[in-house]
Amino acid sequence: MAAICTELNQLLVFRNLLGDDVVNGLQALAEADTADDNEYALAAILIEWAEATGVAGNIPENYVLGLIGCDSNIFSSTAEKLAVKAESSLQQAVVHDIAILKKLLAGVSTLFSADVRAIIADYRPLTGDAARKSRNFRNLAVLRDLFFDVENKYSPQALAAALARYYHHYGCGKLAGYSAFKWDSREREIVGIEHTDPVQLSDIIGYDYQKNELIRNTEAFIQGRPANNVLLVGARGTGKSSSVKAVANHYFEEGLRLIEIAKSDFECIPEIMSVLRQWGKKCILFIDDLSFEEFEAEYKVLKSLIDGGMEIRPDNVLIYATSNRRNLIKETWDDRSGDELHRQDTINEKISLADRFGITLFYPLPNQEEYFKIVEDIALRNGIRLTGDELRTKALRWEMSHSGRSGRLAKQFIDYLAGGSSDPYPE
Repeated sequence: MAAICTELNQLLVFRNLLGDDVVNGLQALAEADTADDNEYALAAILIEWAEATGVAGNIPENYVLGLIGCDSNIFSSTAEKLAVKAESSLQQAVVHDIAILKKLLAGVSTLFSADVRAIIADYRPLTGDAARKSRNFRNLAVLRDLFFDVENKYSPQALAAALARYYHHYGCGKLAGYSAFKWDSREREIVGIEHTDPVQLSDIIGYDYQKNELIRNTEAFIQGRPANNVLLVGARGTGKSSSVKAVANHYFEEGLRLIEIAKSDFECIPEIMSVLRQWGKKCILFIDDLSFEEFEAEYKVLKSLIDGGMEIRPDNVLIYATSNRRNLIKETWDDRSGDELHRQDTINEKISLADRFGITLFYPLPNQEEYFKIVEDIALRNGIRLTGDELRTKALRWEMSHSGRSGRLAKQFIDYLAGGSSDPYPE
């Protein structure tokens, strides 16, 4: 095995692995004559990784497969954007590396002594096998099928071609490891969000027209057909933000990624777009709770980006924004009856940003029957066992003691009941 670890230094494309601390530890372990404390320290790191990721099985193998799957190199980044030709020199360099990586994977567990290997070769995290649920690592099974190839399905060239298809489908680097991102203003870079909202479209009750329009527009975008930026407008708690996040969750496997930016990041939008332009996946730039006061001029950056600026928005980026305010910029009666000479110009300026969104979807507050339907559906999903009349009576009391009807309010009410309370406001 020492010879195999020495061969790692001969990698041509996947040389990023040589900068990984665990891989360096594996190399040091292979060169050691006998087991020492370094073996146990390395095993401890791998166990912590397995618990943090929820990945079950052979930890050393899974760790190396994870590095390969997320590696950002000239091959993976190229394959992410376009097909890599089998006869290309780059593909042949990958074939060279695959032979080395397969040897590493075949023997990595044998570097550890029998007592340690008994633990890490078939590890079961306390959280269970979360790899099936974690987007970051649930595709390890695909990589395992490629590199271990127990049925001998792949020649080295076929494996390289399959690996190119893998990167084209899942992405590489950050795109392979995360479904949602945010802008780090301190580091001035896009960073992955570790724990994302798992909301699904089926969790949003009602608003079928709005959801279907969002789906239709998003599918057109993913398929490379003309699509529009979308503004979701309506009362608080009606599911605007959840709809955007649910669509992103639904189309992750089709290559859609969500990038959330705050209003304070607007001055960095050109920089963000420059990064996204290099990505090989479709991206939704998500701006939640978008609105401006009269004195805030940041909206002009966004307005120019959407339509009107010299630099056009990248083809792989759409903007989805939510707001409680239809025209986004605060309006006053003075705008319509004030003493400005050209009042209509002021009005046009304030509605110009909202007009740049091709699609506007309205999320009104539910009427009472719609509110009861939302409550009943959420109660059913949470195992709340009350008669329809009992549930409606309690839901009505909850609504009257709060600030109106909404899906958020209904969810809060059911959470209250699920927490063991029989009636928040008994007569």
